[in-house]
Amino acid sequence: MVPLNRLHLAQAGALLLLPLLLSAQSQPSPEMKSILERLDRLEQENRALAGQVQELRTQLAAARGEPAPATAEAPAAPSAPSTEERLDIQQQRIEEQAQTKVEASQKFPIRLTGMALFNTFMNSRQNGGVEYPNVASDPGPRMAGATLRQTIVGLEFSGPQTFLGGTVRGSVYMDFSSGSSSLAETMRLRTGSIELDWKSRNILVGVEKPIFNPREPSSLAQVAVSPLTGAGNLWLWIPQVRLEQDLKFGTHAGLRARMGVVETREVGPYETTALPPGVETARPGLEGRYELYYNLDSDRHFEIAPGFHTSTTHANGFSIPSNVFSMDWMFNPWRPVEFTGAFFNGQNVANLGTGAVNQGYVTYKRVAWPIDSLGIWGQVTVHAMRRVDIHLFTGRQNYGLTYLSTGDISRNAMFGANLFYRLAPNILLGPEYSQLRTVYIGQGVRINNHYDLALAYLF
Repeated sequence: MVPLNRLHLAQAGALLLLPLLLSAQSQPSPEMKSILERLDRLEQENRALAGQVQELRTQLAAARGEPAPATAEAPAAPSAPSTEERLDIQQQRIEEQAQTKVEASQKFPIRLTGMALFNTFMNSRQNGGVEYPNVASDPGPRMAGATLRQTIVGLEFSGPQTFLGGTVRGSVYMDFSSGSSSLAETMRLRTGSIELDWKSRNILVGVEKPIFNPREPSSLAQVAVSPLTGAGNLWLWIPQVRLEQDLKFGTHAGLRARMGVVETREVGPYETTALPPGVETARPGLEGRYELYYNLDSDRHFEIAPGFHTSTTHANGFSIPSNVFSMDWMFNPWRPVEFTGAFFNGQNVANLGTGAVNQGYVTYKRVAWPIDSLGIWGQVTVHAMRRVDIHLFTGRQNYGLTYLSTGDISRNAMFGANLFYRLAPNILLGPEYSQLRTVYIGQGVRINNHYDLALAYLF
């Protein structure tokens, strides 16, 4: 037992310390005082908001001719979820992300994108056995069918920050159009790139459209190859390394300059579909494009860009030049309407993707001549309604007659129209009609009509 005198001393000491403890509690620390003041302000703001809500309810009831709602006390703040509830919610979110994410081995962000595209089509008799011909040929049987071959699957990725504050990004796009028939679809590479981005500079390595010709018409029927191929559009995807520099001229205008080295595709097409003997399959080329732009306002702008291509084809001991000057443009004078197009003039352009037209140069004995070519295409886009876009397009390509003979193509032209209707934000219905007219020297004009109905699911 504790002796009585010690117990009395302890009680007396506690009584002496009690005023000190009470005084300490009555004088909170500065941090505690700040917290109490914040809580007081929050309570006042909650009361003010509750009053405003009640006033709005009263006004709304008066506008509807209903009796004013009874004033209610502000609801008490919901109690914080328990630790177990928070863990359950977090686990559900992790499972949802695991179902939708695409992982990369190096842990950088990667996104699956593309378009599931179903086409039904019908051609007239001058189709040459091709689903969407780019040259009209001799009369034959009509052709109709359906395909998913033009479906596109793509991966887009972005990496960490690199030297000098730049960032890394890139993409790979594929389709199924390399098979020989509708039952032999195989995946093929369309385009792909790795890019280093800075604020006003970009470096790209990969396979893309020619540097001097980045634009193309809009179509859900012509996807396996670029629309208006052989009728004014030099589209062939080629390996390249390019540098882009942006220059600002005030707040509304600027210049985007692109220069790069490309690898041309010298394996056909020429006068025959087979590889001519003695031809180097690929050659380096130099390309550039300089886009001047002016933004009229947030919805309207103007772009015009001159460009060039130069390379040399080596065949049978000959060096045949390939030189092209180009100009492309885009202008929307008001928001619902856009005008786009491109023009080129040059020689030996077959290595840039004129498709089945196959006219780049001719050789005779100890002489080789490049064939001159001139092409132009244009498109008018009308944003008719929120869900409807209408595209009217046309293009033509002429070849110099100096070195051509009977049966060669002197002109290839196409015109057509299509409509994009959004059944949903990511579902497009696209009917299209086009007519192709090919002029053969000494053999007249051959015409092919193409009808197409496309259904696209964007993902």
